[in-house]
Order: sequence, then C-alpha cells, then structure tokens
Amino acid sequence: MSSLSASFSQNISVVHPEYFFIIGLTGIPYSNYYYIFLFIIYFITIIGNSTVLLIIALDRSLHIPKYIGVFNLALADIGETNALIPNMMKTFLFDSQYISFNACLVNMFFVFLFSATQSLTLVVMAYDRLIAICLPLRYHVFVNNTNMCLLFSAIFLLNFFIVTMMVSLITQISFCKTNVVQSYFCDHGPMYRLACNDNSINKIMGFLYTSLYLIAPLLIIILSYLGIFCVVSKIATWEGRLKALKTCVSHLLLVGIYFLPIFFTYLTSLLLYSTPNSRIISTSLAYAVPAMLNPIIYVLNTAEIRDKIRKVLKNRSAPTGIISK
Repeated sequence: MSSLSASFSQNISVVHPEYFFIIGLTGIPYSNYYYIFLFIIYFITIIGNSTVLLIIALDRSLHIPKYIGVFNLALADIGETNALIPNMMKTFLFDSQYISFNACLVNMFFVFLFSATQSLTLVVMAYDRLIAICLPLRYHVFVNNTNMCLLFSAIFLLNFFIVTMMVSLITQISFCKTNVVQSYFCDHGPMYRLACNDNSINKIMGFLYTSLYLIAPLLIIILSYLGIFCVVSKIATWEGRLKALKTCVSHLLLVGIYFLPIFFTYLTSLLLYSTPNSRIISTSLAYAVPAMLNPIIYVLNTAEIRDKIRKVLKNRSAPTGIISK
C-alpha cells in the first residue's frame, strides 16, 4: 500500500495522509481465529473488571486505600481493553483496515494513556505495601483515602500531559512515502518511523515514555520489595514472615504478568530476529492478557472480595419463602 493509493493533504512542508492502513497479521491462514480469541479475552476482561468495580463501589467496607488502587487498576484495564480490542475486531475481522488520521491519533492516545495508568498504579500499590509492612504504625498517616485520591489525580494529570504531548508531536511528522502502519493499532513507534522529515523529537518522546512508564516503575517496585524483604527478614518467626509476605502475593503476581511479557517482547525484538507477525502476536497478548488476569488474581487471592462474591451468590441462590394459605 503506497502513498499513491491514499489521498493526501499537504500543509506547507508537512504531509498528512487522509487515512492510514493498519497491516495487522499478514499471510497467516485462519488468523481470524486469533482475533476471535482476543474477543473472548475482551469479554472476560470487561466482565471481570466490571465485577471488581461494582463490588468495591457498592461495599463501603472496601473504601480503603488498598482498594482505591485496585479500583483504579480495574478502570485502567477496562479503558485499555476498550481502546485496543474492539478496534482490532473492526479492523481485521470486517476488513476495515483503513483508519482516518484523526481517529488514528485518538486510538493511540487512549491506548497509551491507560497503559501508563496501569503501570503507575502498580507503583502506587507497591508503595502501599511498603508502608504497610515497613511503617505499620504510621500507615494511616502516609496512606489514607485522601492521599490516595490526590496521588491518583496527580498520576492522571501527568499521564494526560505526557501522552498528549507524545501524540500531538505526531502531527509534526510528514508522511510522504507510505501510509502503512506495521502494527495492529496506531502504535507510536511504527508511526513515527514512517516520517520522511526530522523525527528526532518523536524518538525522544518514545524513549521518555518507555523510561517513565516501563523502566522507572519496575525499578521503583524492585527497590520497594528489597526494602520489604529487609524488614521481613528481621521478623523473628517464620509464621510472621509468611504472614507479611502473603499480603504482597497478589501485587507481585500483577507486577509479573504486566511487566515480564512486555520486557520479554522488547528483548526478543532487540536480540533476536522476529517476524512482523510474531511481534504483533506477542505485543497484542502482552497488552490484552494482563487486563484479563488482574481481576481473577484479586478474586482468588483477596479474602474480602471472595467473601463479597460468595455472599452475593449465596443470596441469589437462596430460595424465596412461599406463604401458603
């Protein structure tokens, strides 16, 4: 798909295509089944995260700092999944691979905004565990509902500013060679690499985003857990150590399923040759699967949420009394 096959609008030295062509998976038989599989992931993600949101919102006993973080993560999971998978369904299952320039930028904005929110939410949740274990007597001084709401508001404003700047700088790129995006959505990297003018500022923004939302969060989380392990190692009994570490299991699982697939995909692309199709499959799964698993992990590992779900199911299955005359 060359530039001759799409209509272009030129403004002085910057050339923007009217449409982009999202290439997706090519040359793979039965690739539609993969997109159907992603739709199943989407369905489970929406149901699972919506359930977690409703439980936390309706039960006042869960209106505590820990669950404000879980609530925020579930919102981000729903937002990212809605920004990514329905567009993939529309694009590839229904052979609608063209997307307008403005719609492409909107798609990029929401995918990266919610992905950034997921990453920093995991950092805040690590901070919650760090204070709870290392400074338990001062926990309610440093971690309370007001502080958590202020922190997440600041995170949203930061993410909004960074992602808006990153996406708006795409408009400074001149796309005069091709309008084919080698990805499954309007991805920042594949798009700025299409530039036929200077794209150095876009490379800087891509590096800033990766550093701010992938490398720095993981380093902060690792340092937080080093502090936690140092404190736990000083607890006299093994029972006490296990009890303290048990409160971190859910968060460690969330960190693992979020960061490890992404870093594995990056390292594979850097160290080994990978075909465009393998990169698309690995990155799409790295984005989609964690959002599906997050609510499952919290339901299985959090007694409070399990108890609330069990109580609701028990009330619904209980037979209603019938009065006979």
